[in-house]
Amino acid sequence: MGRGYEYTAYDREVYNRELKDFLPDKLFDAHLHISTLGLDPHGSHNGGSTWTDNLCKEMDVKEFLRINKEMFPLQESEGLIFGMCLTDIDQTNEYVIKSNKGYDFPMLYRCDYKEDPDEMEAKVKAGGFIGLKPYLSSCPPYIPSKEVRIFDFIPHAQLEKANKNGWILMLHIPRDGRLGDPVNIAQILEIEEKYPNIKLIVAHVGRAYTDADFGNAFEILKSTKNMMFDFTANLFTPAITEGIKTVGVDRFLYGTDLPIAVMRMYRIVENGDYFNVVPKGYYGNVNGQPHMREEENDKISLMAYEQLIAFKRSAAQLHLSDSDVEKIMYSNTKSLCASVAR
Repeated sequence: MGRGYEYTAYDREVYNRELKDFLPDKLFDAHLHISTLGLDPHGSHNGGSTWTDNLCKEMDVKEFLRINKEMFPLQESEGLIFGMCLTDIDQTNEYVIKSNKGYDFPMLYRCDYKEDPDEMEAKVKAGGFIGLKPYLSSCPPYIPSKEVRIFDFIPHAQLEKANKNGWILMLHIPRDGRLGDPVNIAQILEIEEKYPNIKLIVAHVGRAYTDADFGNAFEILKSTKNMMFDFTANLFTPAITEGIKTVGVDRFLYGTDLPIAVMRMYRIVENGDYFNVVPKGYYGNVNGQPHMREEENDKISLMAYEQLIAFKRSAAQLHLSDSDVEKIMYSNTKSLCASVAR
């Protein structure tokens, strides 16, 4: 079990100094994981990041609201919720539904590439979900991790169902090239063009965490009309800035990746790669984790705060208005979720 949420006096200092006067009154987290440790495993990392193994991945809706009230005491919080990537599909979706009783947050259905499209559609509707959350951890096991393509873990037959119903599709793109990979670019453009009723969210600004992850993607994607980005777990101000410039403030969304975002860290970029700098010893043995570094430092705050400070820098660079910030932090996701029939 990894290390979970703790709040300190230094965290409150960071909130008061950096975020108290920047954030709107309401927050809508577009990327919120609901999970418990009692679920059976399913799938494999298949090339995904492993540094999250050091973190606790247990959080229900009640705990999300408690954590957010402590982190953001002046804000009200809502969320678009879905399960984790390496747990049994049916158990995961059932737990999300159970956790949501009495709260009625919008939910995404964790799907599997092998599911019969008609059966998947029936489960989405029966469960009250408003879209799909596929993961590259669930794709044909014979495909090498570096060669996984989007349509390997969200096949066309399932996309046709999402298009028919006007569902949200939250997409964590694969491949080492991330947003700049030409196969990824081609396939997200194909989704936009072939399935115009899908409300496509490219998560994490396409996992563009360094300049090396961009390629010419932002220039190409300026032609899109519907696709959205969330800046979940993205602490790289240039990516956030270019993402907003590419899709505009009306198609850019706030998300945290909670419970991952309670991680105590800050991020640096060196030689085209990113590193999470954490307090020495805080997360146990991080040897062998290529994206983790340690530092003797008791002034390291939470990922959720670091991400919002990165967005704050982008907002200043782009001269965003308070209304623009409010759209990104709340109204865009609120309106998006309300637009999908349940």
